[in-house]
Amino acid sequence: MKPSTCELCGRSPVETTVHHLTPREEGGSYGPTANLCRTCHKQIHALYTNKELAVCHDTIERLRHDEKISKYIKWIRKQPAETLVRVRKSNERKRSK
Repeated sequence: MKPSTCELCGRSPVETTVHHLTPREEGGSYGPTANLCRTCHKQIHALYTNKELAVCHDTIERLRHDEKISKYIKWIRKQPAETLVRVRKSNERKRSK
């Protein structure tokens, strides 16, 4: 995969993965996508359920303005592009199962 820029945190050069803005399980197989670094991609799925992503966080702008992820973005932007961070599910996500 060719290094590029993460559409969420803006770090570059990073290896990106394709994030379906509306999760495939919620009907987003052919919808818009975003290229995200692995760390941001994992963080999004650790914080939000697929239903939340489909209903409330279906654009990069909506994600950026959400309180949960905005704190993370502010922090990750200060990290070197090659930094891979271990991501854990939020306590809210753990309880929602």
